[in-house]
Amino acid sequence: MFGLTSLGVVHTAISLVAVIAGLVALARDKEISPRNAIGMTYIVMTVLTCLTGFGIFQHGGFGKPHALGVITLVVLGVAWLARTPRILGRAATYVETVSYSLTFFFHMIPGATETFTRLPTGAPLFSGPEDPALQKVIGTLFAVFLVGAFLQVRRLRAIHRLPPAAGLA
Repeated sequence: MFGLTSLGVVHTAISLVAVIAGLVALARDKEISPRNAIGMTYIVMTVLTCLTGFGIFQHGGFGKPHALGVITLVVLGVAWLARTPRILGRAATYVETVSYSLTFFFHMIPGATETFTRLPTGAPLFSGPEDPALQKVIGTLFAVFLVGAFLQVRRLRAIHRLPPAAGLA
């Protein structure tokens, strides 16, 4: 199917679950958080996406997609550790939130690349990963990430400036 190996099909299915969970989390909560089921689904499925991706060698040995998997796992680790007390202090919430969003952007790179270099069947939109038009799409997705990250930081700053609730201080 679409030139995918059995592992490629499993990898794609897992990544689609991660992307859907990420979209739901971002739409519903304005962030991906390990403190709720949809956020944990995203995180676990993203880890599994990376791990299954390491076994796919359609273009030879270790390549850019594998490096992106390693980077994604590192950023997930940074996000996870950001909430550890005393490591990042007041920046912890910001680092955690933006890091999880960055991993969502990372999903979009192979997602757009693999989708638009395979579909529509017989006449894909782009010739390959280096196609300049595809690079513009990925650049646009990065700009969307930057805007989203800015809005997340602005939202978090507003939350942190709220006065204590009456009777709770």
